[in-house]
Amino acid sequence: MNTRASAARYARALLDVVINEKADLEQVERELIAFANLLGQNPELQKALTNPAVPVSGKRGVVESLVSRLTPSPPVGKLLLMLADGDRLALVPDLVAIYGERLMEHRQIVRAEVTTAVPLAPDRAERLHKRLADVTGRQVTMTTKVDPALIGGAVARVGSTVYDGSIATQLEKIKERLER
Repeated sequence: MNTRASAARYARALLDVVINEKADLEQVERELIAFANLLGQNPELQKALTNPAVPVSGKRGVVESLVSRLTPSPPVGKLLLMLADGDRLALVPDLVAIYGERLMEHRQIVRAEVTTAVPLAPDRAERLHKRLADVTGRQVTMTTKVDPALIGGAVARVGSTVYDGSIATQLEKIKERLER
């Protein structure tokens, strides 16, 4: 099984535990991010915790020490110790990302990336944001970027769905029809 699939199982289980224990979902996410950042900012620590040559007992000892200093919520502390015991600490970055995705699903929030030919005026961005929320039936976290190659219009990516209303695409379709 690949690491992303393994991390997804851990993230799903963690979210289930946190929901059942009525713990703070966002706090758990912050704690996971803090631990991942700690590893990312300390390459030697990360190497030691992910190196297969380092005994699991040593990794557990280090994680126990970190957990006692960081004092995360019980579900996060238990998860980190479980990952250390299973020599699975390399999953932490993927686990953090997947937990965030699952948390957004649980909260009925979707990400939308909107690309336009020119920067959107605030009122237009707000209307587009509302329209995407209406279409998806969920809360939308929208980011925007500019790509002059679109000529005009917009392209919105919501999950795996793409809504393409760009002039460049419309011109390409017209060109294809004319060539037939």
